[in-house]
Amino acid sequence: MLSTLAAGTVVFPGLFYSFRKILKYMFTGWSDADVVSVSERLVSAVHACLATAAGVTVVRSCRNTMTDSHWLVNGFVWFAAPYMAFDIYAMYLSHYFSQRVRGQSEAYSSHSLQTVKGFLKKEWMLVLHHLVLLLIFMPITLFFRRGLGDFFIGCLFTTEFSTPFVCLGKCLIQLGLDGSKLYRINGIIVLLAFFMCRILIFPFMYWKYGQQFGIPLHRVAFHLPLQCNLGNLVILAPQIYWFILLLKKAIRVYSRQRSKRTDGKKNGQKTD
Repeated sequence: MLSTLAAGTVVFPGLFYSFRKILKYMFTGWSDADVVSVSERLVSAVHACLATAAGVTVVRSCRNTMTDSHWLVNGFVWFAAPYMAFDIYAMYLSHYFSQRVRGQSEAYSSHSLQTVKGFLKKEWMLVLHHLVLLLIFMPITLFFRRGLGDFFIGCLFTTEFSTPFVCLGKCLIQLGLDGSKLYRINGIIVLLAFFMCRILIFPFMYWKYGQQFGIPLHRVAFHLPLQCNLGNLVILAPQIYWFILLLKKAIRVYSRQRSKRTDGKKNGQKTD
């Protein structure tokens, strides 16, 4: 598995720096903040596509939710572990350059403890999410499951399905297409995919477990160890928080576009 870990250590940073070079060459008018932000999003999208593909493969192959196993589970966890660590660094770089563009050039003239603190203060939940996955759930998956529950790990992999669409939305904004029909359609897909794969996936896992052992859905939680329910709750809680943020953003965008159309009609009537 060390070779798999080494491959992830090379692939994700390599993709990030390759995207930076390519974007800098293609979009000469972009700032470092633009290039780093989009590069980080593209790497996240690649990781998410790989995680989703691995998750679907595992879920489809595991008939027994507890005892069936698939080599992709441990293999992908080893491969993706460097991504979790590197993505924190990539997010920090994105924050660092964006603050320089926003007029914080004095405080962000160079990397320092202050710039790191500013990043952690702003993105503390995402950083905590990454660290929990890397330092807690990764060891549990690899060393403490006794080979059980590959089906459920595969389900958790599929939670990344919404990420490419989230990244696409950010890229469309960067390209100035946030008023386009494509952006609106992508926004709807983001909401549906996020709700289905990051929230509904948890009752789905409990339902599949209940089916396996003949337990009603509302009783499944009482048949599971406390640590399993707590682990699921720790993962689910930020998903609900982020989904609420997405909903609020969607409402703001819809209200803004609606007000623009209303103002346009009023101006048209005055002209007539």
